[in-house]
Amino acid sequence: MFWNAFLIALREIRRNPTRAFLTVLGVIIGVAAVITMVTLGRGATEAVKSQISILGSNLLVLRPGQGWGGGGRNVPLFNLADVQAITNQVPGVRAAAPMAQTMAPAIHLEKARNTDIHGTTPPYFGIGNWKINLGRFFDDEDVVKGNPVAVIGETIRKELFGNEDPIGGKIRLNNMTVVVIGVTAVKGQGGFGEDLDDNIFVPVTTLQRRLNGQRSKQNINQIMISAEDGYSGDEIIASVTPLMRERRNLRGNEANNFSVVDTRQIADAVSSSTKVMTTLLGAVAGVSLLVGGIGIMNIMLVSVTERTREIGIRLAIGARAREVLLQFLVEAITLSAVGGAVGVALALGLCTGISKLIEVPFLFDPKINLIAFGFSAAIGVLFGFMPARRAARLDPIDALRHE
Repeated sequence: MFWNAFLIALREIRRNPTRAFLTVLGVIIGVAAVITMVTLGRGATEAVKSQISILGSNLLVLRPGQGWGGGGRNVPLFNLADVQAITNQVPGVRAAAPMAQTMAPAIHLEKARNTDIHGTTPPYFGIGNWKINLGRFFDDEDVVKGNPVAVIGETIRKELFGNEDPIGGKIRLNNMTVVVIGVTAVKGQGGFGEDLDDNIFVPVTTLQRRLNGQRSKQNINQIMISAEDGYSGDEIIASVTPLMRERRNLRGNEANNFSVVDTRQIADAVSSSTKVMTTLLGAVAGVSLLVGGIGIMNIMLVSVTERTREIGIRLAIGARAREVLLQFLVEAITLSAVGGAVGVALALGLCTGISKLIEVPFLFDPKINLIAFGFSAAIGVLFGFMPARRAARLDPIDALRHE
């Protein structure tokens, strides 16, 4: 009986394909929108996590002032002794490295580029998951002597050296000339759209003595801290905070003039926000499924009116009311299921194209596809039942008299 009802449903759909397509268009759009929003939302979440993880594993950043943006002109910076104190006195710290930054034009022959100059120490390359592509990183001896050497990113290599071998090449940075000893492997874009390959690394002492001048020992913009496995960011923060308060001579009633940021917490916060937005957008897109269901109910009511005489004939020759109910219910479910299948196929195409366009990974999730398809079929049951029941309750004599 169900198979016969399904065949009749297909026959009715083929009889007027344009009307059938317009009927299920809302379901198609709803299913495609829900799957696309959820899939792209998951991809965006993973993209944020991967971009933040590029900065380093188990990474914490000690910055002057409160918050990520800093705390104003009068907030003192850090010094190399602070880095050494954190390394030696805080349990669970695998490595700590200073980061002194400045902006300067980098000039090689006739080519020039404004870029960030980072002064640091060798542990920073391990903390930040940097890999070497050509040459080598600078070592502790280079830091102690303040040697004028530099490790450059891939973007700097392309812009200043082109096809020329950069190792041994010289770059002019303001009044200082450095020799390129290494080129880092490509890292790509960071979490905030910055080019992680557009930078030059020099020993921190070289930056202090030769580029900035030894004006003050308090010239470290931030300290990068890598935690050992098994230690949480909260544990490291709990140990770093009293140490830095003591070193910065803060009294008990004075607020911290520094902050320790855990990149994992940033990743979790951004991921949570992305998930909430994905859920909201998916819910909004799901409203179009309800609109599609209303369209199906409307067309099925019209179909019952158009086929009243046919229903009367079936009832007159012995068809039961439940068989008529099943016929129209199966027709509504078939319409919505076909719309759901087309919507799933459309969503896969949209996700593939849009994920490449916005550069987020396409994470296929069979679960959300099955849920969306099942919900579209449920829409057919929900909104097809009333027209089907109306058809089953028709009086055979009145139906046969219908013109």
